Amino acid sequence: MVDLFRRKLLKTGAAATAMAAAAKSAFAQQPRQAAGGSFYTKGQVRIHYQEFGSGFPLLLIAGGGLNSTIAGLGNPFPAIDEFKGEYRCIASDLRTANAGQSYGPLEVDRPWDSFTDDHLGVMDHLGIDKFMVMGFCIGGPLIWNLLKRAPNRVIAAVLAQPSGWRPEMPTLSYDTNMAGWGPDFVKRHPEVTMATVDKFLTKMYRNNPDFVITVTRDFVKSCQTPVLILPDDIPAHPYKVAMEAAMLAPKAEVSMFPWKEPKERIPLAVRQIHSFLKAHRPAAT
Repeated sequence: MVDLFRRKLLKTGAAATAMAAAAKSAFAQQPRQAAGGSFYTKGQVRIHYQEFGSGFPLLLIAGGGLNSTIAGLGNPFPAIDEFKGEYRCIASDLRTANAGQSYGPLEVDRPWDSFTDDHLGVMDHLGIDKFMVMGFCIGGPLIWNLLKRAPNRVIAAVLAQPSGWRPEMPTLSYDTNMAGWGPDFVKRHPEVTMATVDKFLTKMYRNNPDFVITVTRDFVKSCQTPVLILPDDIPAHPYKVAMEAAMLAPKAEVSMFPWKEPKERIPLAVRQIHSFLKAHRPAAT
C-alpha cells in the first residue's frame, strides 16, 4: 500500500514538473501565426494583417520602429500566444516595414497620421468599432495618436517600452532611421529617393520634437482613456518620458521597473497587463 502511494506521488510530481517546463517553453516561443494572412486595401495602400483568437478586439502593434511587423510580436514576450485565448488579436505590418508585406506611399506631410489611417482602416475593414490596443516601442507614439484621433473607439491602451524624445539625443530617431531603415527601403522601392526619406523622417522626428512625439502634454493631461505604461530605459525608450506621461494621464497605471530584467519578472508584468485589460474590457453582451 505504501509503495502504491509512493508511486502515485512520484508520478504526480513528475507530471507537475513536466507541466511547468512546458509552460516555460510555451512562454518563450515565438508567436504562432496563421499562414498567409489577409490584406486591407485603399487606393495605393495595401496593409497585411492577421487575426488570432476570439473575444473582445485587441489591436497589437509590434516594436521595431519603422520595420514593425507581425513577427516582431514575439519580443519581449509572445504577445499573440499570451492574449489570443481571451481576445480577438489583430496585428499588421507597418507600410514602411522592409521585411513586411504592407505597402503605402511615404506621406511626407503626415507620417504618423498615415499609420493611424492604416490601423483604423483595418479595424473598419473588419467591422470593429471599439477595441483595446497594446503596442511596443514605436507603438507608444502610435497609440497616443490613436487616442487623439479616435478617443471614443479605444477602450484602454497598454504602452510597453514606449518610444519618446530625449533632449540630450535630439536627432537619435532621425539618425537611426536614415542609416538603418531608409537605404533598405529605397532599394525595395526604387520610386522613392533618399531625399523623400529625409523629408518623411524630418517631419516625423525633427519638426517640433518633444515628449511622446505625437501628442502634447496638455493632450495627455486631458486624455480620459485608461492607459497602462511599462517603462523602459534605453536611448530610444526614455524612462523619464514614460513616467512623465504616466504621471500626467489622469487614468494611468504604471508597472514595476525594470520589468524585463531579470527575465523572471516578465511573467509578473504580463499578469498585470492581463488584469488591466480584464478590468476595462466591456462585459459580454
